[in-house]
Amino acid sequence: QVQLVESGGGLVQAGGSLRLSCVASGHTFSRHVMSWFRQVPGKEREFVAAISWTDSTYYADSVKGRFTISRDNAENTLYLHMNRLKPEDTAVYYCAAGAVAVVYIPREYDYWGQGTQVTVSS
Repeated sequence: QVQLVESGGGLVQAGGSLRLSCVASGHTFSRHVMSWFRQVPGKEREFVAAISWTDSTYYADSVKGRFTISRDNAENTLYLHMNRLKPEDTAVYYCAAGAVAVVYIPREYDYWGQGTQVTVSS
């Protein structure tokens, strides 16, 4: 059974930092794109960042320069380091994996985690 389990969310003040983790089990994702998306109630799921199996990285403009995505294939773990957080970063953050062609489209992904809440207070 394939599982992606996120952790590391929480409440932080604006300007603070958090590190999200996503541990994969039941499948090796070393040859997949792994990504982070986020969603707030009433809005569509939004692309945040992606990393390919060659470690190429992609970021949404809204997080570029503040967030860093990385992966540890030996541990089957994906990370998102979030710095200089803003209230508008508040959302549920989801980990996703798949053999995708377009990294920012949610339906391209085969596997999703359950999400972890990030709340940034002003």
